[in-house]
Amino acid sequence: MRLFTAIDLPEEMLEKLGVFLARLRPLAKLRWTAVENLHITTKFIGEWPEARVEDMKTTLRSVTQTQPVRISVRGVGWFPDPRRPHTFWAGVDANEPLATLAQATEQAVALLGVPAETRPYSPHLTLARVKYAVRLDELLQSAGNPDFGAFQASSFALYVSVNGKYSKLEEFPLHS
Repeated sequence: MRLFTAIDLPEEMLEKLGVFLARLRPLAKLRWTAVENLHITTKFIGEWPEARVEDMKTTLRSVTQTQPVRISVRGVGWFPDPRRPHTFWAGVDANEPLATLAQATEQAVALLGVPAETRPYSPHLTLARVKYAVRLDELLQSAGNPDFGAFQASSFALYVSVNGKYSKLEEFPLHS
């Protein structure tokens, strides 16, 4: 099983993102993310034995958050950079509380043997992946500097990814 933890986006924000992506899709041949798959990953776990899913759920129930997580989604860009684009993303701004949640999740699952992430936590929404060379100037000009709004996250969830479809296994409340 391929697992990850994530924060879900509110329906209103998903609608705004859907309109935005529908406007951009005809402009570039990218592998666009389905709107229903958009989320803010807090920890990519990777392959995990199905027989140990309950262990993972129990461990994630122990992750607590002492501060509310206020999240804004705005702006777009490219990873690693516009000259060698691999991923087209929307920016996520949540400051310290989201980083604290990601770190707490990282530490909790490490106790189960999940390898620690070596890169700094960089929250974002993956809007598309680059398949072929694209004209970035036209796409970015059309994208502008969008602001998709803000919300207060009240939970995070454990997901399984199967053939590009994400299914929620359990949701965990964030305690404030």
